[in-house]
Amino acid sequence: MELRQLHYLTVIADEENLGRAAQRLYVSQPALSYALKSLESEWGVRLFDRHAGGVSATDAGREIIAEALLTVRQSERVSAAAERHRRGETGVLRVGVEASGAGELTTRARAEFARRHPGVRVVPRRYDRGQEAAALREGLVDVAFVWLPNDLTGLRSELVHTEPRVVGLPSGHVLAGRDEVSVLDVGDEPLMWTERAPREWVDWWAVNPRPDGSSPRWGPTNDNVEEMLEQVAEGSAICFAPISMARYYARPDLTWVPLSDVEPLRTVLAWADGTDSSLVRGFARVVRELAVATPGGPDQR
Repeated sequence: MELRQLHYLTVIADEENLGRAAQRLYVSQPALSYALKSLESEWGVRLFDRHAGGVSATDAGREIIAEALLTVRQSERVSAAAERHRRGETGVLRVGVEASGAGELTTRARAEFARRHPGVRVVPRRYDRGQEAAALREGLVDVAFVWLPNDLTGLRSELVHTEPRVVGLPSGHVLAGRDEVSVLDVGDEPLMWTERAPREWVDWWAVNPRPDGSSPRWGPTNDNVEEMLEQVAEGSAICFAPISMARYYARPDLTWVPLSDVEPLRTVLAWADGTDSSLVRGFARVVRELAVATPGGPDQR
């Protein structure tokens, strides 16, 4: 048994599909299957049941994977401690973000915190599909900019950023030259979505149901922002996004048009309830100070 193999188990359990897990781990699927079979043979227990849609952890697998996850996390903390001392740093703050985070507030907050705490290394961690809140609960990050709606169970949070939403269109689309559009104007367009996020999250982003009670026309699915934008650019579908994403992912084959009649994206700064980290408190203080003066701050609607 190696630490690498335990990491494999946690990713397989998370993806519930060997192909997707192999892509995420940057290994071949046969190599991942072999590693899994080796562990099952070594321990004499079946860890996953195989089925047409992928794999599901057995009772034994769930218990073993939970312990493996603890071991992997502890190894990451050991590595982080060693790296911190190697660099002569007094700490590491891991900041989780989703795609474009909270717009320019995210970058400004990290930079200002680093200026005030020169011995602390600020490490950004990127997540998709609303997983930044789960990363906080799992201890993978110390603080995060979390897009709402999201499950904030076990977390403390405060609103720090609000921004309008836009529709992403291929540059040649008939609506690409409009100053703004209604969500009903694009009701017949196939809409990008993901199967790998909570349904509440998917429906909120899709504006489902629409103001007239209709449902979106569901288009292709995607696993991350880059896949989504590639399919929009080629004309397969449209997408909804915050305006910060339009700025962050600007490309000539995409046009972003403001949506006139949907609620804005709200972003909270969140951290684990009960945490007593001086670094987290310091980062939250910086974000509060900057949020007031940043476009889209919590006092701006």
